[in-house]
Amino acid sequence: MLPTPSQTVGPFFQVGLTAEAHCIRLIAGRKAKGERIWLACQVLDGEGSPVPDAMIEIWQADAAGQYPAPENGGADPECSGFGRLPTDEEGRCEFESVRPGRVEGPGGVQQTPHFVVAVFARGLLKQLFTRVYFAGEAANQEDPVLALVPAKRRETLMAQPDPLRPGHWRFDVRLQGDKETVFFDV
Repeated sequence: MLPTPSQTVGPFFQVGLTAEAHCIRLIAGRKAKGERIWLACQVLDGEGSPVPDAMIEIWQADAAGQYPAPENGGADPECSGFGRLPTDEEGRCEFESVRPGRVEGPGGVQQTPHFVVAVFARGLLKQLFTRVYFAGEAANQEDPVLALVPAKRRETLMAQPDPLRPGHWRFDVRLQGDKETVFFDV
């Protein structure tokens, strides 16, 4: 019997996970409370080339900092807190939501507004986890998770405002290289 090559996560996305029926672009409905925002993500490989066959999943709290869960009866019912999209030929996808509120973490410590992101792409045996924070957010200085990241690497976790489109934010996921996004071991 001949050995077979190992398999990596990849081509089944278009068939099983990113078919239109499974895509979730709208994380918070039009009636959701809070500031309406759009988050445009782009996945890039180590050479800076777009990754056209990746998938991004996002989890977020609503504008009041509540995740949709049975124990959070006060969570905004218009905010599902979850999105999933494939990347296009330019490695891009865009979610529509509301700006998440501050979340109470362990010990009652307030975390700054953020998205939790999972990245699935070819060559990855397991998804990668990261966070997206908002550049210029004053509360970034107080976030306990962001404080764990070396200061010179924190920029890789910052979404930048799009100067041409109010309410739109851009975030690059760099899988490797000098400006590799910080990924968390969860």
